[in-house]
Amino acid sequence: MTEVRTLWRGAATLGEGPAWDPVQKVLWFVDIKQQRVHRYDPGSGEVAAWAAPAQVGWVLPGAGGMLLAGLQTGLARFDPDTGEFSHLADVEPELPDNRLNDATVAQDGSVYFGSMDDGESAITGRVHRWDGQQVTTTAIDPVAITNGPGLAPDGATLYHVDTLGGVIHAVALSPDGTTGAARVFATIDPADGHPDGVTVDSGGNVWVGLWGGWCARCYAPDGTLRQEVKLPAANITKIALGGPDLKTAFATSARKGLDDAALADQPDAGGLFAFEVEVAGQPLAPARLA
Repeated sequence: MTEVRTLWRGAATLGEGPAWDPVQKVLWFVDIKQQRVHRYDPGSGEVAAWAAPAQVGWVLPGAGGMLLAGLQTGLARFDPDTGEFSHLADVEPELPDNRLNDATVAQDGSVYFGSMDDGESAITGRVHRWDGQQVTTTAIDPVAITNGPGLAPDGATLYHVDTLGGVIHAVALSPDGTTGAARVFATIDPADGHPDGVTVDSGGNVWVGLWGGWCARCYAPDGTLRQEVKLPAANITKIALGGPDLKTAFATSARKGLDDAALADQPDAGGLFAFEVEVAGQPLAPARLA
């Protein structure tokens, strides 16, 4: 059995978007519904918090201590020293009921991120790319709830999650950043939970949190199930691989949708958890900031 540690009992409504900062050696994550950005420092064990001006799906470390934030109102530069968010780009202004949900950074610093219907039903979620100057929409088909994306170590495959469909797709990615043909990488039985955020390690294995599944799963590059780690909360949203050797898995979770009886059974729901893995993660490149 893998040993799981509870790092933070912060009762996040919708904890999401963990991202290891290889420069500052801290973990960034968010609570979308409470509109909070959090920073966990493994050295002190402390978790700091900042208020965001809108629902915040993710933050990604950039250069000079700045972060790129995915807000419901668009992309923004976030300065943790001042707590200020500076608007950079609109995303889907014609869809005010959409919000941003998950993201990752390519080796060139460009960012792939998804949107979703905040009501979790309309088929309006798309996958976009930010190159530091403009947002472009990929050719990936729309779904209600996008998750991921994650990138293979060679940069030639983008993993995209259709959460309600229960499918992780592998999408061909060209050197210029455009998406090509998609194939089914893995399918999750709804009885086992719904696939949420994905992270790809340095060996090309795909980690996914299972909403309603009480666990995180690791799939080998060929799509076969390699490992399952049980966790003390039902709604596991995403894994980030970090720590000094990139072999600590950090898992965010959520209390959203749980009634009083369910919360009594999982008092650490909405917390931050950690466990060790055998294969190191990929260090995040700094996200491009305009």
